[in-house]
Amino acid sequence: MLKQYLQFKLSQKLSPQQIQLMKLIQLPTQAFEQRLKQELEENPALEGGKEDNQDELDADFDNSNDFDEKESDKEEINIDEYLSDDEIPDYRTQVNNYSSDDEEKTMPYAAGTSFTQYLITQLNTYRLSDEEHDIAEFLVGSVDESGYIRRELSDITDDLAFTQSIYTTQEQVAKVLKVVHQLDPAGVGARNLQECLSIQLHRKEKTVDTDLATQIIDDAFDQFTKKHYKKLLHKFAITEAQLKNAISEIEHLNPKPGGSFAGNNRIVEHVVPDFAIKIVDGELELTLNGRNAPELHVSRPYNNMLKGYKEAKDKSKSQKDAITFIKQKLDAAKWFIEAIKQRQQTLFVTMSAIMHYQKEYFLSGDERNLKPMILKDIADEINMDVSTVSRVANSKYVDTPYGTKLIKEFFSESMKNDQGEDVSTREIKKILETVVQEENKKKPLTDESLAKLLKEKGYPIARRTVAKYREQLDIPVARLRKKI
Repeated sequence: MLKQYLQFKLSQKLSPQQIQLMKLIQLPTQAFEQRLKQELEENPALEGGKEDNQDELDADFDNSNDFDEKESDKEEINIDEYLSDDEIPDYRTQVNNYSSDDEEKTMPYAAGTSFTQYLITQLNTYRLSDEEHDIAEFLVGSVDESGYIRRELSDITDDLAFTQSIYTTQEQVAKVLKVVHQLDPAGVGARNLQECLSIQLHRKEKTVDTDLATQIIDDAFDQFTKKHYKKLLHKFAITEAQLKNAISEIEHLNPKPGGSFAGNNRIVEHVVPDFAIKIVDGELELTLNGRNAPELHVSRPYNNMLKGYKEAKDKSKSQKDAITFIKQKLDAAKWFIEAIKQRQQTLFVTMSAIMHYQKEYFLSGDERNLKPMILKDIADEINMDVSTVSRVANSKYVDTPYGTKLIKEFFSESMKNDQGEDVSTREIKKILETVVQEENKKKPLTDESLAKLLKEKGYPIARRTVAKYREQLDIPVARLRKKI
């Protein structure tokens, strides 16, 4: 049997405008400029820069009431909602540190040849048959960004047959591969790290040290990578000094020859700080990047269209449709201007709270002065949602006297020291990093030893926690930190 009943339920839903605002807050400066450019292109009612007679335009424009789409069905449209002699609305977005005279500076990029084309150009200097040249070009096309060919010769031989109609043997491919190994940069076309280092060593000038280094890479690569130095001393019947010199030769080789190609077209991404913190007379001063505060206004021609419609005696259906479209664009322009203003306020308030919370660090630059801080600490401070703080922290950078930092790096969990005080995990990691740098590299400290040292310094943490922090700092295990 069917039953009907009423159910009351409270629910909270974000409006499309709120969702768009959250997306705007999340954007860093460069992405925000792209979003602004897109909005200016898509909405003709929105214009950038200062209007010559802006005050007069403001007096004609009132953003106190929102346009209801249902008004398009009414016989008369109330233009007075948009045209009024009321006081000037506060919708323009400006900050003190923004100057209209700021030049827009762009970074020019030089055109260049690709890595693959660079290698192919070198092939033209070798005397090869047509088939060998085609195989060589295919091999060069298989070289990745690091400079390696990470494929089996059997797979390459099959691909040559299926895709290029070149029927050859693995022996022939291996022969042509040796030609590729002669190309610059040295080591390009290698199939693994051992082969890459070996190619480079064979091309170096012959000395006692390079000869020994070549023997180590060719005949004892596994022992070398595991740093079994005693086995190497015994195997080659050499002294520690000789081994040290040979290892020095190996350490000066390039494990990624493709990365050394200077003519590649890869565009270098420049980080644009969203904030700047300066120390002025012993106090911290925060500024928001002026590029986050564009000057926007509503289009005068669109505003005049509304005035003309209001003064017209005869209003046709096509005119009403046009005015409905204009109002929609004006509404979108008003909202976008207001959203940018809210974005500025949110960014500034959030970063200001973070700056004051970590005041000791920003005054000293010592990471050991970073206080434990989680998103909720800042959210409670500024009475905003944790998700809003997260959006600001995850993608924004701040220019400090100690370099440009990602804001989320200032957040860390807390641990208690032997005094029962809460200390930041960043502080412990910094001390761990310092201890590893100062250790005797002939006898590197194990994780157990590091845990004991940290305990002596007042940080009682377990060995597995030390291992976790060590991995986060990209510090290898003790065996791989060993040096002669």
